[in-house]
Amino acid sequence: MTCLASTLWSAPLELVPADPQPGDLNPGLAVRYAYPPDVKSLEQAARLVEDATPGTPLSGLDYRDTADGDLTLTSAQAHNVVAGISGYVRFDASGTYVIDFLSNDGLQASIGGQEVVYFDGRHPCEESEAVEVNVPVPGWYEIEALYFQRTGSACLHMRAGQGEMEWMEDAAFGH
Repeated sequence: MTCLASTLWSAPLELVPADPQPGDLNPGLAVRYAYPPDVKSLEQAARLVEDATPGTPLSGLDYRDTADGDLTLTSAQAHNVVAGISGYVRFDASGTYVIDFLSNDGLQASIGGQEVVYFDGRHPCEESEAVEVNVPVPGWYEIEALYFQRTGSACLHMRAGQGEMEWMEDAAFGH
């Protein structure tokens, strides 16, 4: 894992706002689920999500660490879940943000056309590497994510900040 200070050595990733900006969005994020007998990597999850079926939308990306056996996100299962997540995230101000995620297990996500996390494999609810991004204008940015949960507990969170990192509120997401 790389510490936050290391992200300062490279230029921030330049995010591209949605064009046109979406109008009337539903709250949360769209999600599709697949339920394989086992899943151990993002590569495997990417193949499985191609045949996924729509699920109940996510309220956002603030899903706290569950107890073993609790359902993963809005899925119908606790274990061996693959989720394809899509929609928009809203940034209320332009500028440089630091973004990271917590996940259990694998997560790959892009915002505004830039990959902001690739955190593969099975692991407990842990922080991903933080990344700096430049938000050129306030508004909506496309977000796409691939997530998988194998066994045990599950979590999925997004944090961002222009100084202090804060959990992204559910109201910042739409689809």
